[in-house]
Amino acid sequence: METSDFPLLSLLIFLPLIAGMALFRIRDERRILSVTLGVAVIELLLSVLLLMLFDPYQDGMQFVEQHRWIPTLNIEYLLGVDGLSVLFVPLTALLTVAVVLASWRSVQTLPRLYFALLLALEGITIGVYCALDLGLFFLFWELTLPPLFFLISLWGIGAQRRYAATKYTLFMLASGVALLFGFILLGLNHANETGVATPAGLSFNYMRLLETPIPLETQSLIFLLLFFGFAVKAPLFPFHVWLPTAAMEGPAGVTALLLGLKLGLFGIIRFAIPLAPQAASQYFVLMVLLGAAGAIYGALVALRQTNLRRMLAFSSISHVGFVLIGVAAFNIQGIQGAVFQLFNFGIIAGGIFLIAGFIQHRLGSTELTALGGAARPMPILASLFFILGLASIGVPGTNGFAAEHLIVIGAFQSHTGMGLAALVGVILGAAYFLAFYQKAFLGPLTQPTVKETVDLRPRERWIAGAMVSLALLLGLFPQGVLDTTNKSLQSWVARLETTPVASDAAEEVLAQQAPYETAPQPNHH
Repeated sequence: METSDFPLLSLLIFLPLIAGMALFRIRDERRILSVTLGVAVIELLLSVLLLMLFDPYQDGMQFVEQHRWIPTLNIEYLLGVDGLSVLFVPLTALLTVAVVLASWRSVQTLPRLYFALLLALEGITIGVYCALDLGLFFLFWELTLPPLFFLISLWGIGAQRRYAATKYTLFMLASGVALLFGFILLGLNHANETGVATPAGLSFNYMRLLETPIPLETQSLIFLLLFFGFAVKAPLFPFHVWLPTAAMEGPAGVTALLLGLKLGLFGIIRFAIPLAPQAASQYFVLMVLLGAAGAIYGALVALRQTNLRRMLAFSSISHVGFVLIGVAAFNIQGIQGAVFQLFNFGIIAGGIFLIAGFIQHRLGSTELTALGGAARPMPILASLFFILGLASIGVPGTNGFAAEHLIVIGAFQSHTGMGLAALVGVILGAAYFLAFYQKAFLGPLTQPTVKETVDLRPRERWIAGAMVSLALLLGLFPQGVLDTTNKSLQSWVARLETTPVASDAAEEVLAQQAPYETAPQPNHH
């Protein structure tokens, strides 16, 4: 664990929070936009600096900041990044810059509050990725709710935007309750294992909890609580029902953040599996079934959609299930592909949904009936959308290819059925995207509004073009991402093979059930 002399992570978290509050002291609305963009760009530059200073060949946490916070409960202000989390800090900053630019002229109502909430959401989200104390993580996790609630309910595009915001909030509160109980159980188990049955024996320090043995029965309960809590946020099938409503009703920029930053899947990889590894192995079949069901169900429903935003929502559900298959493979290929694909989500889904917002702004709708033949008046928009779509289905030369390839390989190495489910998800993904693109962009021009619309403006070209360029660059040179994550994910896989259990009886059960002891890459036949 490498302690940082300069609080770079704290700066990344609190700079946008403080800037968001400072916006309320600015009277000129044009200055609000320029200040917001300036802060977002500085945040992006700082996050790129973080990535450049990160040592991918060093195991453990880097840039660690540790301070006492709530001594009575042993909750610490503890931040750090490793190969799993460091990529998502610049991704968050990049998406925020894109959303600010995309919202430049479209936010007419309360722009000061809108951009303040957007900056606050950026800082809080980076806090989620960097927090290494469960108490601090839970605080950041819950703090994502208020900005998203107001951003959807006040600036949403649909008549049901308040319903969508309320629905999202209720689902997230339920997931938060599950996470809270799981975290409390982890803290109490630490007190029990150390023999200090007082608040002084509690610990919510992530690194310390990784070394604390947990009885298998307790592990099972902890894993189910954490898995459910994170699955709702992901969202995994069948906890996905809030997403289509939010995607249809929310503003395009906010939905791009919601779809692009998969905090729920990150939580499963960071917390649920490493903190309860034997239980995760025990519930391997559950994870695979949910992943396969989500990948196939989401793709099949996406095939039937006649609205671009709704199709993208179910596409996201399918991709989440596909990534879970990679995670549940419990081998280095599967988890590397899963984390790479999570990173890709931000670029691909974020870019596609921002383009959907440009279409909505021009035509007032993203229904197929309003889009026919859109490639003729908007060739640049159609081309950029097509390239991002190819990346989403994993065409060679795009960033989606390497990630999908690794997930499928890892799935087949773990179990043939997993590999087949992953392949079906990939094939259906190609089917729904190509079918929708053909109808929306290549069909005959039928609507006068489409004939008269204009192509992307320079600002919009820069936004979409940046996302496309990244998708192609990472497709041609994926090794940089894989090298960044490799060391941490090797440790993640190794932890699943050898972890202390609190009782001999539990060890006997584990010896019968764990599929990891005979080979470093398990086979679940």
